[in-house]
Amino acid sequence: QVQLVESGGGLVQAGGSLRLSCAASGRTSSTIAMGWFRQAPGKEREFVASISWTGGTTHYADSVKDRFTIARDNAKNTVYLQMNSLKPEDTAVYSCAADRLFFGLARPQSSLDYWGQGTQVTVSS
Repeated sequence: QVQLVESGGGLVQAGGSLRLSCAASGRTSSTIAMGWFRQAPGKEREFVASISWTGGTTHYADSVKDRFTIARDNAKNTVYLQMNSLKPEDTAVYSCAADRLFFGLARPQSSLDYWGQGTQVTVSS
């Protein structure tokens, strides 16, 4: 089993930045791919970004491309999401996910192996 714990959420003004962290523990050899999803109030959960084990492959949702950057530190079993130029529409609960296989936008979320509890990000206008 793998446990994922997110941190770094909070309240920020539009145009500001936040960095989210997701620390994995347990059977971390299963966290080949890691990524972030978000769910805004009244909306379905959506893909944000993902990264491969080596960090050499990343995918981003069009809505966050050029503003968000995903990175990972395998020595710390942690994946990060640097969010810049935040907009009110980025307000959501951000959740971390991990899987043995790389995933992107097209992969059904229900097929991913592990999920964190989420961290709230609120962007004020």
